[in-house]
Amino acid sequence: MVTSRDVAELAGVSQATVSRAISSSSKLSAATAAKVHAAMATLGYVPHAGAQAMKTRRTNTVGVVVADLTNPFYPEVLDELTRELDAAGYRAVIWNAGGGSHSDALKAIREHAVDGVIFTTATEDSLELQAAVQRQSPIVLINRMVDGLDCDQVTSSNLAGGAAVADFLVQNGKFRPAFIGGTPAASTSRDREAGFLLRMAEQGHPVPDRFRFPGNFSHDVGAEIMRGLLAGPGCPDAVFCANDYMAFGAIDALRAHRDAGGDGCWIVGYDDVEMASWQSFDLTTVRQPSREMARAGTRMLLQRIASPGLPARRLEFPCQLIVRGSCS
Repeated sequence: MVTSRDVAELAGVSQATVSRAISSSSKLSAATAAKVHAAMATLGYVPHAGAQAMKTRRTNTVGVVVADLTNPFYPEVLDELTRELDAAGYRAVIWNAGGGSHSDALKAIREHAVDGVIFTTATEDSLELQAAVQRQSPIVLINRMVDGLDCDQVTSSNLAGGAAVADFLVQNGKFRPAFIGGTPAASTSRDREAGFLLRMAEQGHPVPDRFRFPGNFSHDVGAEIMRGLLAGPGCPDAVFCANDYMAFGAIDALRAHRDAGGDGCWIVGYDDVEMASWQSFDLTTVRQPSREMARAGTRMLLQRIASPGLPARRLEFPCQLIVRGSCS
């Protein structure tokens, strides 16, 4: 088995110099580092990741917790943040939310199995998360805000996005909209609903309780609630869903209803995932810059890994209403 001693002998340097080259130490000249890496390539030497982690207390691995990989929003976010991590020399370990994934991720950072964790789903009642932040563990929230949590957080202007939907509907004569929310504990759903309901009320068209529904951000729930609305008395003239995935379900239910000869209503989503622009959905939605959010959050985490004492930061990206055929 090839060892670092063999690399040192071939390169004509000490083992300590080999270690510095592997860790990309700034104390090493470019010429010496190139000589060591050339020797490693010649011998086929691959540094042992576990041994390196023990020496440096770094694993070059970041944990990522996502809510639901069947929701097309999360693969888009993951694609961007893994690109950013890869460019910085980091690997990603993915936990799909549920079954204790939050606890597993926080345990991993506590045991130094990962250098930091990105949460794309988090709630205010997570005591473990609060404890990890108090220990100054490198943690970033993307697409979530938790009041009172002193850590880096990145989101979009969800209140303004909800208000923009209300303005659009009222301007187009839609005065009886319904709202299908996501998980009540999620800041994104609460803020989108609050912005929407407040603006509807301000314009003299408050949304009644019977047109407000808690959901879970899933396609099936969006379809189920939409079918109930279409079957009940006094169907709304528009439905605002707290994410695109539920809006896709609502569109599918509405399409089946139209095929049976029924009347339809406008559907609006939130996120503007790639599928929203597909002809089969042609969804009017609020575009949040998910890829920009992912890049910003990833860079914030890498900065915090390097400098744990940085003050906590919050970034809020603006949103844009994109009008398509689901409102026509």
